[in-house]
Amino acid sequence: MYRKDVNERSPLRIFERSIHGGLGRGNLGVVIARAGVGKTAFLVDVALDDLLRGRKVLHVAIGHAVEHARSFYDETFRELVRTADLADAAAVRLSVEKNRHIHSYQPGTFTAAKLCAEARFLREHADFAPDTLVVDNFPFAAAEEQDLASIHALARELNAEVWFSALSHRDTPTRTAGYPDPLVRFDRFLAVKIFLESSGDSVRLRILKDHENPDVGDLSIELDPRTLLLRESAER
Repeated sequence: MYRKDVNERSPLRIFERSIHGGLGRGNLGVVIARAGVGKTAFLVDVALDDLLRGRKVLHVAIGHAVEHARSFYDETFRELVRTADLADAAAVRLSVEKNRHIHSYQPGTFTAAKLCAEARFLREHADFAPDTLVVDNFPFAAAEEQDLASIHALARELNAEVWFSALSHRDTPTRTAGYPDPLVRFDRFLAVKIFLESSGDSVRLRILKDHENPDVGDLSIELDPRTLLLRESAER
């Protein structure tokens, strides 16, 4: 299967239709889950889908080394090649790596200002203007509104989508659609919020916020924890 066909048949097309066309350029989205449920895998699936379309992705890993993030891409790409019988895999992989930049921050060193400065530096001095930024393990608990405002402004300036991951805990209050939501105070900056929930041998995706749409629909896709790939849910 050619990569164009892989894109067209990706479960992410279902995801985009479920949230009325996708996150959209200039917007911020977030995936929320407990530790180890699949936040990084979800972000890498979103990023890899964009990379297969020839788009540029800046992946920011907070609290993990570059090698940790790269290992997720490598494993996910191998599974994609295997399950989709991807044609010309070596050339596709080369394109993916050319259009992806991974940057890591050690714990306690990340700031929104540094992220904005790095993205602008890449655009101005490395001819790398990302279409998508994924920020894994963003420190929402310590963040201020100005941090989200500055990244929102960056997304609009770059005409890019920005996806975050956020950690929920056992005692996180259930505030949105019956699910834990630690990010209510940042709602005005976040266009889309997704919650990941372990369920048997899969991870279900729940929509907590879909732009300004008051009728949040069900998602008929889930994350396979073995392959790290999104798939259509068996419970459609």
